[in-house]
Amino acid sequence: MIAGSTDAKIMVRRCLVTFKPFRIFVVGIGFFSLCFLMTSLGGQFSAKRLGDSPFTIRTEVLGGVESRGVLRKISDMLEVILKRMDSLSKLDNTSTTDAKRLDELSSAINRFQPASLVERIQAIAQNVSNMAIRVEQILQNSMVQGRVLRDGSSSQCEVPRDPRFPECPGKVDWMRARWTSDPCYAFYGVDGSDCSFLIYLSEVEWFCPPLAWRNHSSPPTQHTQPAKPPKRQAAFRTDLSVLLDQVGTGKESLSFMKRRIRRLAQQWATAANRLDAKLEQQWRDQKKVLVHVGFLTEESGDVFSPKVLKGGPLGEMVQWADILTALHVLGHNLKISMSVKELQGFLGVPPGRGSCPLTGPLPFDLIYTDYHGLQQMKQHMGLSLKKHKCHIRVIDTFGTEPAYNHEEYATLHGYRTNWGYWNLNARQYMTMFPHTPDNSFMGFVSEELNETEKRSIQQNKVNNMAVVYGKEASMWKLQGKESFLQILHRYMEVHGTVYYETQRPPEVPAFVKNHGLLPQHELQQLLRKAKLFIGFGFPYEGPAPLEAIANGCIFLQPKFNPPHSSLNHEFFRGKPTSREVFSQHPYAEQYIGRPHVMTVDYNNSVEFDSAIKEIMRTKVEPYLPYEYTCEGMLERVHAYIQHQDFCAPEPPFIPANLSRKGSAGGSRMMGPLFVPLPNTTALGWASNVTAPPAWPPLSSLRLLVSQEGQSCVEACQSAGFICEPAHFRFINNKEALRGLDVQCEVVDSEINHILPAFSVVRQECGLQREPLLFSCAGHSPKYRRLCPCRDFRHGQVALCRDCL
Repeated sequence: MIAGSTDAKIMVRRCLVTFKPFRIFVVGIGFFSLCFLMTSLGGQFSAKRLGDSPFTIRTEVLGGVESRGVLRKISDMLEVILKRMDSLSKLDNTSTTDAKRLDELSSAINRFQPASLVERIQAIAQNVSNMAIRVEQILQNSMVQGRVLRDGSSSQCEVPRDPRFPECPGKVDWMRARWTSDPCYAFYGVDGSDCSFLIYLSEVEWFCPPLAWRNHSSPPTQHTQPAKPPKRQAAFRTDLSVLLDQVGTGKESLSFMKRRIRRLAQQWATAANRLDAKLEQQWRDQKKVLVHVGFLTEESGDVFSPKVLKGGPLGEMVQWADILTALHVLGHNLKISMSVKELQGFLGVPPGRGSCPLTGPLPFDLIYTDYHGLQQMKQHMGLSLKKHKCHIRVIDTFGTEPAYNHEEYATLHGYRTNWGYWNLNARQYMTMFPHTPDNSFMGFVSEELNETEKRSIQQNKVNNMAVVYGKEASMWKLQGKESFLQILHRYMEVHGTVYYETQRPPEVPAFVKNHGLLPQHELQQLLRKAKLFIGFGFPYEGPAPLEAIANGCIFLQPKFNPPHSSLNHEFFRGKPTSREVFSQHPYAEQYIGRPHVMTVDYNNSVEFDSAIKEIMRTKVEPYLPYEYTCEGMLERVHAYIQHQDFCAPEPPFIPANLSRKGSAGGSRMMGPLFVPLPNTTALGWASNVTAPPAWPPLSSLRLLVSQEGQSCVEACQSAGFICEPAHFRFINNKEALRGLDVQCEVVDSEINHILPAFSVVRQECGLQREPLLFSCAGHSPKYRRLCPCRDFRHGQVALCRDCL
């Protein structure tokens, strides 16, 4: 203890120079004291009664001489600290408020008389923690005031009224009232003074302008970006060994992903060579990319890993494995995080800082995560989402519509759910299928067969063999399933792959040949023999139907009437979308269709019977849409990474003066921005008007008007196009209304997710005032919408014809 006391004195002296050693010292004393106390009482802990908790202390111990001696030693240490705090309080730069804080702390420790040993331990730990925080604030205040006086500037900072920083006064008021609500602020030097508020709000956050008297070598803000390092070119990779090492081990979910990566390795290599040739050596920026798989972290509960071998959902793991592989093959600098601790390490943020924002530049160009990961960044990280959110891409299976994404609008208009409300650009959400054009379609891949394998499948198909889509017994609980399964059994041999441990699940009828849960390669062999893959209506929009179709099966699925949505179905309730689902797999129905996909009413026995007979007569070849091949996914992800930039400012498009000088020196009108296109009712961008830079390029724009009650998703699809949210800002003006010959008595600018739109009856036109609410999905029975559609590449709906 003598040596410990000497070390303590040395550490306290150091705190007069800087607060960081003092903090380490205080924490060290607290930890050492508790360890010493527990060690001293170790023999008495071993005498606890049978059945006591390991942390239960017997009554005889509480009054023991030894425990009182330990507490006396700890009290001696605290007295040493208090003496040094008294000397701190006499510093010239210490304010009256700081001295008052020290007095309160000193008296609180002197009055410290806990009734029991456990209470004493807790009180000591709490007081040590509080003391460290308060002394830090005092020392930081002294240092800040000293710097202010040395720089010759006023110790009273006025709150600036700068139109470039309109939120500054309000943020200062918020800090005045709540700066003690989070230790994060003290960590960055906030001490209750307006000067410290302004320093924090200008150098750590970005709400206020930099102070003129400050040394601006501090971490850069949004308005003072550092010089960017030279760009590096990305080169395609075909060796996946480094990626497999990065994925890690220890969970069945990770093992599943690694098996998938290995199985598709050759197809990824072939696809990389094809895309490399297609791009003709064009320059590709190498990006620093962080992938944080939030739903697989222990902090989120990781409910998926234990179910991998029990028939649980694998769609998310399939997609994440393919995302990781695509990013690696494209040649980007990839880091993978599967825990909050790993995430903190990659971002360079020390743990225990609460919600402190990350200072300085973000060490990554892109961060791919999910909703769980996004929440973890907000709760546990130093990542300030407002400051760095433009770098984030959220893998979102079912999509997030703009009305649910805009926090204030969602709250005021009944769109607030457990997800969404992050105020991102809606294209930063990346979906499994292209069902929500407001979002970006990320997708996944299915195994692609060569010609030899396709011929073999067609020769070995069993015409009367059906496989049921449903690995969990709960999927077989569909009401009325007995009737249509009996019809199916009349014509075909029915197979299942339902998981079970000891006995056959009672939900599975006796005539079904159940193989149990099969490894992927065995399931592939079963699908290559079967003629029919039949869905029960759940799960929605999984990868299995595409795999079955790719192996030469016909997919039969139920039609939903009325369609399923968040308004009438528990599964969709709480999801940030109003999308209506008319079948189990809308993508298969809309983008593949007959003869590979048949959608019928399972409650109509005549229709179901007729469908089975038609399937047995129909011969199909294995089919896989290009966008679900390895090459298709690489092409799509490459285009997003090279062209989607949500960090660059995107001001609203305001049509310039539409005139230019003619040959005689006068001026002539250039004409309208939008002109009719041949063979369609849509308008396109006028060829004689210079198109502003945009991606997708404006050459792909097709301007249409929806019917009343129709969304732009539906209006564009009915004309053979795709709604393109990036083009909204170019049609959100009076020029577009004039081009469509819309009669407007009033043109207002409002915040509403159905705008731009107009009412024929009232002759009222509305333009959008909030860019985050540009929505392809919005619709209203009273309005017709202005819809920015675009063309698309064959087999790749995510990209326009000129998008590569």
